[in-house]
Amino acid sequence: MSNTIITVEFILYLAIILGIGLYFARKKMSQADFHLGGKKIPGWALALSERATGESAWCLLGLTGFAFASGLSSIWIAIGCVSGIIVSWLWLARGFRRERDKYDTLTLPGYLAAKYTDQSKFIRWFASIIIIFFFLLYVAAQFSGGGKTLNITFGIDVKLGIIISAIIVILYAIAGGFFSVVWTDVIQAILMIVTLVVTPIVALVVIAQNNLSIGQALTTVGGGCDSFTGTATGFAIGLLIINNFSWFFGYLGGQPQLDARWMAMKDDKQVKQGAWIAIIWTILAYTGAVLIGLCALTLYGKDAVPNCEQILPFMLLKLMPPWIAGILLAGAVAAMMSTADSQLLIVTSSISEDIIHKALNKKIDDKKLILISRITILVVGLIALIIAFSSKSLIYTLVHFAWAGIGCSFSPAVILSFFWKRFNAKGVIASLVSGFITTLIWMWPGLDKTIGATFVTFWVSLTFAVVVTLLTSEKKRA
Repeated sequence: MSNTIITVEFILYLAIILGIGLYFARKKMSQADFHLGGKKIPGWALALSERATGESAWCLLGLTGFAFASGLSSIWIAIGCVSGIIVSWLWLARGFRRERDKYDTLTLPGYLAAKYTDQSKFIRWFASIIIIFFFLLYVAAQFSGGGKTLNITFGIDVKLGIIISAIIVILYAIAGGFFSVVWTDVIQAILMIVTLVVTPIVALVVIAQNNLSIGQALTTVGGGCDSFTGTATGFAIGLLIINNFSWFFGYLGGQPQLDARWMAMKDDKQVKQGAWIAIIWTILAYTGAVLIGLCALTLYGKDAVPNCEQILPFMLLKLMPPWIAGILLAGAVAAMMSTADSQLLIVTSSISEDIIHKALNKKIDDKKLILISRITILVVGLIALIIAFSSKSLIYTLVHFAWAGIGCSFSPAVILSFFWKRFNAKGVIASLVSGFITTLIWMWPGLDKTIGATFVTFWVSLTFAVVVTLLTSEKKRA
């Protein structure tokens, strides 16, 4: 009976999501509408969409699992992410909105290419390659998260769960473009925050009723779970804090799927309204995610699940009545979908808008461009699906790889383009190329286990961008 209730609720949720996509599929759209909403979406909706997109299965499954596996030291990731989100909304969001209007562009590569025209073609091509490469991994991580959630909830084979998740996301992203993505994100952001707030509150009540102590439980579990620095000592303490906090750098304007929400804002008033919504949502979400991991350790011990990233679905099924568990489990799947759809759209815009339309200079009308975009979503989604099948990495690892490669390659270029008048096209290229290469060199041999790739990539990229700009003559900007 309980499984039937959860199944019905989940099917209803999927029907609503698909319904939104089909509704917007009927709307007549231009290329600008399909990829950026044509400034027709209110700021509060874009803010919720940005948060749902930014946090993904990484927050509900990855971070809760990381907190469950490592204990109190996971707080540094939460502090880094929350700080990055606050800084980006308060100091960068308005810049993106204004620059989008000034240069009349739909994408982050398009903005950099339009501003630094002397190297515009190379910037478009290379920036698009970075996005396509890393976002394929990112989308694959979201499909994997959906598969894990469906597996522990319904006993569905993980691979079948991945297929189901991918089909739903691909269908509604193809149907309505940016409109359907944003409005489904709004529903998903609400589901996600309810899951991340309600679950730890219920868990804390159960802990109190059973006279359990989180502190004592963390000490009993061992492995440094009761310490903010884990098992690290001496210099290793600094490395632990730096590595976990360094997620901060990936939020500083370098995530195209987040930048798109700021670029879609109608005016600065909408940005201000969105900032308050996004910041409050974020503080609640990250506090909840860490608490879920700590409460799960207290209630069930470290061997509760074979895979730490399944702890949230496991906990919901244990703590909640079936009808509530069904709603909150939909929030876990919503986290995956809200990011996968946005990233599919970003990859698509890089291919159809930046490469086909602009870099190859193809004169194509909006109707054909939208058709190309829809075909691209399908192809990219299928490639990500194959990667999700073949990858054995945890969601946390895949997202960390993509976060460093995209966020920390683009962030220095964005920050310098906003605030340094001398910054030039060669500096942009230096930022992107050095960031891309550094991430690959650092992640694949496993150097990331010593010093995090997000930290190293950001500072290498920033250093190359500044040095190359200083060594080259200033070029006139558009």
